[in-house]
Amino acid sequence: MRDDYGLSIWGENNFEIEEDKVVVSYGKKPSLLQITQEIREKGYKGPILLRFPHLIKKQIDSLFSEFQRASKEFNYKGTFNAVFPLKVNQFPNFVNEVIAVSKEYNYGLEAGSKAELIIAMAKTPLGAPITVNGFKDKEMIALCFIAAKSGHNITVTIEGLNELETILEVHKEFNSEFDDKITPKIGMRIRMHSSGVGAWAKSGGYSSKFGLTSTELLIAFDMLKKENLLDRLTMIHFHIGSQMEEIGPLKKALREAGHIYADLIKRGAIALRAINIGGGLAVEYSQNKKNAQRNYSIKEFANDVIYAMQEIAKNKGVQEPNIFTESGRFIAASHAVLIAPVLELFSQEYTAKSLRLKKKNPPLIEELYDLYTSINKQNAREYLHDAIDHLDSLLTLFDLGYIDLEDRSNTEILVNLIIKKAISLLSKEDSDVYIQMQNKFQEKYLVNFSIFQSLPDFWGLGQTFPIMPISNLSQKPTQAASIWDITCDSDGEIAYDANAPLKLHDIDVTKEEYFLAFFLLGAYQEVLGMKHNLFTHPTEATIKFDNEGNYYIDSILEAQNIMDILEDLDYDIGAIDKQLKSNIEESTLIDNKQKQQLLGKLYLYLSENSYLKTIQASKV
Repeated sequence: MRDDYGLSIWGENNFEIEEDKVVVSYGKKPSLLQITQEIREKGYKGPILLRFPHLIKKQIDSLFSEFQRASKEFNYKGTFNAVFPLKVNQFPNFVNEVIAVSKEYNYGLEAGSKAELIIAMAKTPLGAPITVNGFKDKEMIALCFIAAKSGHNITVTIEGLNELETILEVHKEFNSEFDDKITPKIGMRIRMHSSGVGAWAKSGGYSSKFGLTSTELLIAFDMLKKENLLDRLTMIHFHIGSQMEEIGPLKKALREAGHIYADLIKRGAIALRAINIGGGLAVEYSQNKKNAQRNYSIKEFANDVIYAMQEIAKNKGVQEPNIFTESGRFIAASHAVLIAPVLELFSQEYTAKSLRLKKKNPPLIEELYDLYTSINKQNAREYLHDAIDHLDSLLTLFDLGYIDLEDRSNTEILVNLIIKKAISLLSKEDSDVYIQMQNKFQEKYLVNFSIFQSLPDFWGLGQTFPIMPISNLSQKPTQAASIWDITCDSDGEIAYDANAPLKLHDIDVTKEEYFLAFFLLGAYQEVLGMKHNLFTHPTEATIKFDNEGNYYIDSILEAQNIMDILEDLDYDIGAIDKQLKSNIEESTLIDNKQKQQLLGKLYLYLSENSYLKTIQASKV
């Protein structure tokens, strides 16, 4: 039976398996292997991040269509609006595509810093919403005024009373300098009693980092009223956490926010028309049904939001609010796939050809060899246990000086060969014995990527991501797999998890290429990725489709070379270049011709990135 690696759980019909390969479920369905090989033939090695803009559009279409459906179904009078939170992914090749594929929806951007605000001001179409969250100083608020005077539909969310005081100060300064009296819209973020669940639940609740308490809301309202600016208060905002795994806490938060909205309107907030429910729309990362992370659909999400807002508005006798969302993970995650080549399977170091058996071997090694040559399906478990016992005994003998290095090498090879053979013999049955063996003995796959750069949430939060090979899928995978990255850090490992087992194929990477794909990396992973060991963002390629369904590589952005990385860290690369060149030119070990050859090689290597080019397999 073919392993689909949970595609039916997390895949959202974005990818599928045809014959023995993963293909893109779009256009003429090119395989990920075909796309990867085309890019590598252009000279790009190491890991490659593939961007699929059609998947960004698919998510935006889904978000808007479900809310439009729910609004029509419930006869909802308010509008639906959305912005993309730039903190999720600020990379230009992503942001540019978000704007390009969302024009029909008047989709906007959310900013949480000055730099993000500049991106939003430069990229958001005039008229589309910009929301500004997070802590702000006077300069950042002044930028919001500049955006408003430039024609942007911008809302500044108040996180604290001091920010409102600064807004009022800037308002007075700008009105004294300019005649148009244009002021940004103002939103107030609520410090909710409600909170979400999971790793990001602390975004909500009374202990949350952001938002106004009920007392502060009333003070802010009075301040705006005193300054005759209630006509600028247009939105209230809340956020109970990223990756909301359960829908229940959202329903509670909606009721809480709805009552606050209605109360403020009745107090005289004449322009208040919108509730921003923040982000948190979850993505399913699990490859196993029993570990599923999300208990609702986008349809249920939209229905619950529309219904809750309508009921409160009806009961309170106020206008149904316009709804804003800032769901970023849902929009971005699926569009990015990392493809990385496997460099080595560590057990393949242990081959029968490497044995150095003597004419007379220690008795335990002779027994190991007999176990290896006579193991079969019936005795596999017993022989495996015997081999492990012999390993412990022989290593003790080595420590005591009774056997030599060749004996130790023979011991390691034979035990690994027995383990591999035992697993293979029992691989056709999912017996308790086989499962126990896999849980105890895993193959180590060395993969040409950095976990710290490409999957930082795995390292920092234990967040899992779907992983699968992109070829050989007509074969049953038999190796319980642990994945090692190429950093010199013991944390650079995705260990085998018996509760969510990953099995891969027993491939000789010296004879054929074997690539792993890491899915759902488009949200947060790129911007949080760190240059541990100075491995930089991988080469990225944007894959698009023409009207006939043929794919084409729209752009390739190569990973930074070694000198660029050093310059990013504020090294004086001119001084480094000069010193390296001087070391070679002043060397007394080689002649002038060799010096020139050496310099040529040095500059060639400096123009490359830090990812590995070759280990064993010539094409890796």
